Amino acid sequence: MIYLKSLWLNNIECKTVPLNIPDISCDVCIIGGGIFGVSCAYYLSKFGFKVILLEKDKIASKTTGHTTGKITSQHGLFYKHLIDDYGYNFARLYLQSNEEAIQNIKNIIDAEKISCDFSFQNNYIYATTKQELLDVKSEINAVRSLNFPCEFATKVGLPFDTLGSICFKNQAQFNPVKYVYGLCNSFGNFVKIFNNTTVTDICRDGNNYICFASNSPVDYFYKYDKKSTNYKIKSKYVIMASHYPFIKFPGFYFTKMYQSTSYVIAIDPKKTLFNSMFLSAGTPSLSFRTAKYGNKNLLLIAGSDHKTGSYCTDASSYKVLEDVAYNYYPNCEILYRWNTRDCISLDKIPYVGLFSNSMPNLYIGTGFKKWGMTLSNVASNIIVDMITNKHNSYCSLYSSDRFNPIKNKDEFKNVLVQSAKSLVIDKIKKVDLDFSSIPLNSGGIIEINNQKVGIFRDYNDNIFALKPFCTHLGCLLSWNDVDKSWDCPCHGSRFNFDGKNLYDPAFKDLEIYNLD
Repeated sequence: MIYLKSLWLNNIECKTVPLNIPDISCDVCIIGGGIFGVSCAYYLSKFGFKVILLEKDKIASKTTGHTTGKITSQHGLFYKHLIDDYGYNFARLYLQSNEEAIQNIKNIIDAEKISCDFSFQNNYIYATTKQELLDVKSEINAVRSLNFPCEFATKVGLPFDTLGSICFKNQAQFNPVKYVYGLCNSFGNFVKIFNNTTVTDICRDGNNYICFASNSPVDYFYKYDKKSTNYKIKSKYVIMASHYPFIKFPGFYFTKMYQSTSYVIAIDPKKTLFNSMFLSAGTPSLSFRTAKYGNKNLLLIAGSDHKTGSYCTDASSYKVLEDVAYNYYPNCEILYRWNTRDCISLDKIPYVGLFSNSMPNLYIGTGFKKWGMTLSNVASNIIVDMITNKHNSYCSLYSSDRFNPIKNKDEFKNVLVQSAKSLVIDKIKKVDLDFSSIPLNSGGIIEINNQKVGIFRDYNDNIFALKPFCTHLGCLLSWNDVDKSWDCPCHGSRFNFDGKNLYDPAFKDLEIYNLD
């Protein structure tokens, strides 16, 4: 049996409760209970801050719970790019900040005695073509120019031949959910965690902020006003740790980022495995790491990434990974299958710092691309240092107020074109006109009375009709046939087949279309 969920979230329970106090105050309100938000809470608790952490679902149940759990400063063939575009000092600081983060995480695990299957590992980026080999060798030269030790290797333990690899030693892997829960168990009375609590708005109130929250479903017909909001949290500082910021203005992050979907399978290979982590040098990417599961050593295979909401056959994305598994491990058993989403900035560097210069004491960390386990620690240290007025050498590196579309003109153009297409062009295209065009247990968009309608037909031919427009900024949604979800191609929001909101930045459900 294949479990259609993350390995990390199997048999994990977090002892938290929904917010049930109408008005509450604290020093810092953190919005989002993934590894970044929880890491901020951990460091703030050490300074004696009174912290309230609000999570829309359950702690670590979204992006953190669906990662591959690699902790590394090797973020693809990235350092030559950094040197070429930003210079040696920038690249050196980026590398240094991530290496420090690896050690920070290890120090926390030791100090708090967190059992999370942490282990140091070599990390390899391997080449299988001549061009990839040239790229690997260029990256080695770039990294060595930063006075960082890296190695070239040809035999790395993979079940297939490679032409060469760049190796970073003393990188790491862990169970990210166990780690986050271990942090939560260390908080004592300084941090209160409330799950199933959705923050719907943030308002300035003198020198403080008021976060308005609800622990009931926030559907399309929800009309925000202060009287109808269930709860208010007053705090001097707010940290937005919600993966993708749900507040559109004045930060304008929806113009500076996009989301990418990747796929992961966990297999029992039925044979002895390597003790390293691997990532392909070429595209599409292919990633390998081992993971403990009871008395077994499983293999995680990840890749097949694409822009969230773009047209793709998700079944084929999983099949690519499964074909790799059966090709090299013919007797393997596939146990888990899941996908994950990553926020990616146009220049591939996270945004960390003030949400906007016009909103003092409101902080953000986002755009961790595919390396959030490491970068979340970098970001949490930066923001806590900003709150405590301590110098941090990496603040300017990840500054959240940078925006240079000219330097990143190709990505910027792609984001604008996709948004225009989904907001305008696709909305006026003619589409199919009858339900029969949609197979059972599938979805698609049809046209009724000159209006686009999202239709899902279950196995019993029950019809779920929705208005297929994202409740974030109104982009036309696309159907994901594997996850049975409606996905936004503009900013990565996702909705269940029945319209229930699954992933930010949208937090409202889809509007129901009345077929009567």
